[in-house]
Amino acid sequence: MGDNVIVIALACSECKRRNYSTTKNKQVHREKIELKKYCKWCKRHNTHKETK
Repeated sequence: MGDNVIVIALACSECKRRNYSTTKNKQVHREKIELKKYCKWCKRHNTHKETK
């Protein structure tokens, strides 16, 4: 990977569990990522926010 690409974890905003991991380019996306993903513990689609 390049110097600007980092691996991040996505945590559920409801139960706070880290369900997904993905990559992000720090130069292109400076703000924290927020995606609507399925949480298998909550059993529904919730907002997942970027964590370290």
